[in-house]
Amino acid sequence: MRAYERLINYTKQETGSVSGNSNCPSSPEQLLFGEALAKEMENMGIQNVNIDKNGYVFGTIEANIENWTGTVIGFLAHMDVVRDVPFTNIKTKIIKNYDGADILLNEDKNIILSPKDYDSLKLYIGSDLLVTDGTTLLGADDKAGIAEILTMAEELHQHPEIKHGKIKIGFTPDEEIGRGADLFDVKLFDADYAYTVDGAAFGEVEYETFNAASANITINGFNIHPGSAKGKMKNASQIAMEFNAMLPENERPEHTENNEGFYHLDKMEGIVEKANLHYLLRDHDRIKLEERKTIVQEIASKLNKKYGKNIVQVEIRDSYYNMAEQIKPHWHLIETAYEAIKELGGTPISNPVRGGTDGSRLSFMGLPCPNLGTGSHNHHGKAEYACIQAMDQCVKMLIKIAEKYGKQ
Repeated sequence: MRAYERLINYTKQETGSVSGNSNCPSSPEQLLFGEALAKEMENMGIQNVNIDKNGYVFGTIEANIENWTGTVIGFLAHMDVVRDVPFTNIKTKIIKNYDGADILLNEDKNIILSPKDYDSLKLYIGSDLLVTDGTTLLGADDKAGIAEILTMAEELHQHPEIKHGKIKIGFTPDEEIGRGADLFDVKLFDADYAYTVDGAAFGEVEYETFNAASANITINGFNIHPGSAKGKMKNASQIAMEFNAMLPENERPEHTENNEGFYHLDKMEGIVEKANLHYLLRDHDRIKLEERKTIVQEIASKLNKKYGKNIVQVEIRDSYYNMAEQIKPHWHLIETAYEAIKELGGTPISNPVRGGTDGSRLSFMGLPCPNLGTGSHNHHGKAEYACIQAMDQCVKMLIKIAEKYGKQ
């Protein structure tokens, strides 16, 4: 079975994670998907397959080299998809031999996927694309990664002449809500190093991510009839808007790129008595991230002086750090991936990730873990698509990486 065929099957699993649910996994569908993956893994001969109560799926491909003792390499992907874009009832179709023109995804709703809007399409003229009807995401983030890892495993099982060392496989829940590594048992996984397969184009090798934190701002107002409110009312929603206006306007995601960090207001709600703002704070430089946290606290202090003690309350939580700190001492991970890509005729690409993966956290938990591309694009949106041939190349890349570590 080819990787894209697995991906089509996996899109039928409705695995949106739920940020407001403290359970792990945060949605029961992820556990069901994990159980299905565990069964698929067992059926293809993967050893020591295990799924725990939190939905983490682990398995082992034993070395097929006599008396092998070397580097145990792992491959990881996550099972959940974002929930803030429609993710159920996904309808896939294949665009064969893409000609570089606009793609009509949905005739009834006149939904078009155009290279004018998405430059990456120009990379795939002459290739086959897997798309949706434009009303949902595809779920390639990160079911494409799962599909490629298990297709690699199937290839290795069917072709014992491909020599490799011990390989560990892991699938995690709740990555999209920043909790994919929370209950990951690094010791049980038992790999020396790993790669997350959770990127975009074939050839991507990512080892530098944001440092990330979240800031939850609670504003306690005082409500009174507006007819007699002068000098008494404290409108929490108005104060919330004032708070947001005090942040640097040019440091929002829509105004930043490359290594530039930002403050991202991703959720807000409020009435007169209470309002809440939730921000994502991001910067590739950890010192600058700390400065962003300080600015948030200083704005809260200014507003509390203006409106009263504890009117504005701030809770800041670190999410993950720039994994480059942990990857650079193990540069062979990057060199090995580069070599595999070049041998397949590709060009390695390493740009700072304007986001994070499970590997960001795992690298600081003792499992250095850069990220590889999956041949898919436009994640977290209705324009998401995957290139079938690029997915095949990603499978070959994983096999070559496994071969190279088998020789060490």
